[in-house]
Amino acid sequence: MPQSGKSQRIGAVKQITSHSNPIVKEIKGLVAQRKHRSQSGLFVAEGLKLATDALEAGWDVRYLALGPEGRDNPIAQKAAATAKARGALILEVSTAVMSAMTRKDNPQMVVGVYGQKLLSATEVDPKGSNLWVALDRIRDPGNLGTIIRTVDAVGGAGVMLVGDCTDPFAVEAVRATMGSLFHVPLARMTKDEFKALAEKWPGTVAATHLKGSVDYRTPDYKEPVLLVMGNEQKGLEDDMADACSTLIRIPQVGQADSLNLAVATGIALYEVRRKHLEL
Repeated sequence: MPQSGKSQRIGAVKQITSHSNPIVKEIKGLVAQRKHRSQSGLFVAEGLKLATDALEAGWDVRYLALGPEGRDNPIAQKAAATAKARGALILEVSTAVMSAMTRKDNPQMVVGVYGQKLLSATEVDPKGSNLWVALDRIRDPGNLGTIIRTVDAVGGAGVMLVGDCTDPFAVEAVRATMGSLFHVPLARMTKDEFKALAEKWPGTVAATHLKGSVDYRTPDYKEPVLLVMGNEQKGLEDDMADACSTLIRIPQVGQADSLNLAVATGIALYEVRRKHLEL
């Protein structure tokens, strides 16, 4: 995966009126195609909140597109000035062009294009961290975005994407993070890399699993904690579960046969982090 670092670009302002402009086509490709995002190392985030979050967190911004409402909004104008000072190209576009870029009839007033950030397995350092979440082959971008947001809410250290996971930089996933993408480190790794990491993990490695016999509220979670969650349909693979020190379950008493993955992860996270959370 290409990692897009900052360069000595010179910021500028460009007006775009044509749907066939190469930059419009590039942004459309980033919205629509994972292959294009992977090859370029870029992704799209829609909305003024995400734009300000990304800039405050120091992420590399390539383009910042402003629709008519954005050009009249003082917060959006401030974001554009900051992005331009960092070398971004500010695009002044019509609502129609913004719709074409985002493939939406009612687009946001601001759309940004940013460089991706992904850690490797060797860059994950549990020392000094309190909690990481590992996701095994997660497929739903909304679930992934919600989990990233919840990890941020409990003060977690990061999220590991193990195996063939959905793209964390897909527009749907980015939107679901509500800006937490810019604050929660992400790491991508193979199953074997995860196993090697789990084997050396200095704290509790806990996984939700059908074979789990331990109530999730029972363990004394030794920090740093690594919470492992499985695929939405198939759950956690047995060999992944074997790499964990504790297999936990969340009790259910109704007729539902399972919990949504993001909900189950949130329940477990708040229990793991209980002693750190105060109003």
